[in-house]
Amino acid sequence: MKTLLKNGLVVDYKNNVQDTLDVLIENDKIKKVAKELTEEADKVIDCTNLIIIPGMIDMHCHLREPGFEYKETIETGSKSAVAGGFTSICPMPNTKPTPDSAIVLEKIIEEAKRVNLCNVYPFSSVTKGEKGEELVDFEEMKKAGAIAFSDDGMPVVNARIMREAIIKADELNTFVSSHCEEKSVSAGAINAGRVADKLGVQGVLPEAEEIMAAREIVISETNNVRAHICHISTSTSVNMIRDAKNRGVKVTCETCPHYFSFTVDEVLKSGANAKMNPPLREEKDRKAIIEGLKDGTIDSIITDHAPHSEEEKNQDLSKAPNGIIGFETALSAEIMNLIDTNELNYLDLVRLTSYNPSVLLGLENKGTIEEGKDADITIFDPNKKYVYTKDMIVSKAKNSPFIGKELKGRVVYTFVGGRLVYQLVEK
Repeated sequence: MKTLLKNGLVVDYKNNVQDTLDVLIENDKIKKVAKELTEEADKVIDCTNLIIIPGMIDMHCHLREPGFEYKETIETGSKSAVAGGFTSICPMPNTKPTPDSAIVLEKIIEEAKRVNLCNVYPFSSVTKGEKGEELVDFEEMKKAGAIAFSDDGMPVVNARIMREAIIKADELNTFVSSHCEEKSVSAGAINAGRVADKLGVQGVLPEAEEIMAAREIVISETNNVRAHICHISTSTSVNMIRDAKNRGVKVTCETCPHYFSFTVDEVLKSGANAKMNPPLREEKDRKAIIEGLKDGTIDSIITDHAPHSEEEKNQDLSKAPNGIIGFETALSAEIMNLIDTNELNYLDLVRLTSYNPSVLLGLENKGTIEEGKDADITIFDPNKKYVYTKDMIVSKAKNSPFIGKELKGRVVYTFVGGRLVYQLVEK
């Protein structure tokens, strides 16, 4: 099977390419990338005015299966992911049961293969049942298919256990992704300060994230091992990680579109659909996140796609669960808040959404549009404007602060392993 993509703007960070080119896909690989290809193909797609990038990779999401299928399933989540242009996704292990044994992990991988839409690389938990008490068998879990390790949703409170986990993962050439939350100061619904005071709800102190981030930096630096910090949201976190990297510490980190798109003020408009953990912060934090993306302090943009039922999210702000869906709005948020504002360019975007994640996860054949590599490709219209409505959401869940807003930038085609797994159909 041959597919020829014609006249698209190919953006490839690895090879510093940003040019109008054709891309020939043969079976599951990229066969040729050049100007004005004339090869015969089974399918020819005119990509004039569209941008072609390596398939986006989401290092951090939640698919809820097993155990919480009423929120999302591997199938509905995968459909949502490819609609958002993601060709590879990494579901976190806060499911029921927890993937802390090979049997549970293998069932997740098996179901993802059955669905057969995007590449699904699940994380194993760090500790049994995410209880923070006993480490999983790291060798067994990696052998079973775990891409990395995290107790996301729950912090590993015990520093000795976390130190052992980070060192063990590093020995296996993988990493622990740390959910940074110091529980003694993390109680609350939204960011501590004026909006929490106005709404009469308890506020989450920013130190809840920062204290734990500092701990992981210390473990990384003292032991010369790799550590990865989840979904950073504060200016202090950015500054600490920047300083550590400048000293040569092997620390990496990620952030989400909501942290550079919104501030805590969005809670006044969207209520619990703007409630997540860590919470939306202040404008100084939003700006710091953008600076961290620009200067390389922050390595990747992830969605933290976190589906919940409408019934759950319709509770009082203090009771509603944390998290928002993010697969289908990530690209628009990036274009509107990073590209259109001239903070980043498209090469930067590919660095943060495709190339760096492929390197961090050790996916050697992904993250680039290069001959011989996997034909995982995202094609989008950067100028397409639309109002994001509940009716157009592919995910099983509808918890998003972007609902009702005019967005810009729409995925038109998603290819995974050379297969067209998503095509935008205008209604």
